[in-house]
Amino acid sequence: MTEIPTFEVNAFVGPGLSGNPAAVCLLDHGLEDEAMLAIAKRHNLSETAFLVAAGPGDDFDYHLRWFTPEVEVDLCGHATLATAHVLFNERGFEGREVRFLSPSGLLSARSEGQLIWLDFPSRKPLAATLPAAVLKAIGGAPKEVLLGQRDYLLVYGDQAEVEALGPDFETLGDHGLLGYIATATGRQVDFVSRCFFPAYGIDEDPVTGSAHCVSGPYWAEKLGRNDIKAHQISPRGGELALRIVDDRTLIGGRAETVRRGEIQV
Repeated sequence: MTEIPTFEVNAFVGPGLSGNPAAVCLLDHGLEDEAMLAIAKRHNLSETAFLVAAGPGDDFDYHLRWFTPEVEVDLCGHATLATAHVLFNERGFEGREVRFLSPSGLLSARSEGQLIWLDFPSRKPLAATLPAAVLKAIGGAPKEVLLGQRDYLLVYGDQAEVEALGPDFETLGDHGLLGYIATATGRQVDFVSRCFFPAYGIDEDPVTGSAHCVSGPYWAEKLGRNDIKAHQISPRGGELALRIVDDRTLIGGRAETVRRGEIQV
């Protein structure tokens, strides 16, 4: 029996009880995929991050992977923010920047004041079309449809239209491992979004860092500036600062530890 130090962290927190909870598991060595998926199912959060220290001579600090309760994902923002928060604030990581080797290549997280900034790849979306069944299942017709590497970006006329969406998650989940990002300009921030990932076992994600690798470059181009503020308007909600630099999306947010413990495997 092995005890794994585990933390639950709220990521991209704003005022009140906001943010997206993620579990962070600190491993001495890698686990089989089936074991990590079983642990993610046990946590039953939108994402569980698994961290293993790099070996001598590696040009990064940790290996990092992420699992929903259903599948492994190739990129996750809030669980990476949660992981960096644990390293900086719970485990005494030396230095202001930590580097991760992930399924999406080399990522980094840098501590700057109250924010942790993630350095992620941009996934600039291109014009696309939606199948009629999916368009109906979203619950409202967008004025523009684009597609990033794995997620549709659905652009609406205003924040109220995004708030009013009532998706048919069962139908959306039947159309493959795709996500749906509904977005519009915001009343108090540059843009807002809601994110739906039913095929991944997450009907509506509270706050989705990776989705802003798609929406951030889109809105930076539309607004004509690279520093923008975003708010994910799920029932929990969350706040993100974005900076678009060449082909990278820098995502800033706050995090807080909710609980500490161990799980036995």
